[in-house]
Amino acid sequence: MDLKSKIRVIEDFPHEGISFKDITTLMQDGVAFKEAIKQMAEPFKGQHVDVVVGPEARGFLIGTPLAYELTSGFAPVRKSGKLPYEVVEANYELEYGKDTLQIHKDAIRPGDKVIVADDLLATGGTVKSTVDLVEELGGEVIGVTFLIELTYLNGKDKLTGYDINSLIKY
Repeated sequence: MDLKSKIRVIEDFPHEGISFKDITTLMQDGVAFKEAIKQMAEPFKGQHVDVVVGPEARGFLIGTPLAYELTSGFAPVRKSGKLPYEVVEANYELEYGKDTLQIHKDAIRPGDKVIVADDLLATGGTVKSTVDLVEELGGEVIGVTFLIELTYLNGKDKLTGYDINSLIKY
């Protein structure tokens, strides 16, 4: 199945010069969505995965069905102030400013085998902060996986040393 053909590309959104990759069209096709998650899980089959971690918000859309497919738990990483329990946090740079991500302190136990999953690898800032949070809690990141990778933005450069899987590349 050509999963790339299921992604809608919207030019000049949200700003002029941006070519937005809209995953909602893939997700609307139940067969394609199931196939995408199955393919994203494949590199991790046969490995023990304790937790899949997904950053807000589209990482939830990819991470939860991936956790289900791998019979693993799921832990959300959210923007500051969204989680109700004790958290650890990581700050990261945005194009124009900074932002903060948080995870519950008890979401990852020392030694947990963790996959970080998101819809898109662009510059790598969000996912690198997510990896840092997992490692701060003592988790071992055994893989980082994406539905889409924008190869021309070199996000992989921030993830040197990690097993990176991307299903669709632009």
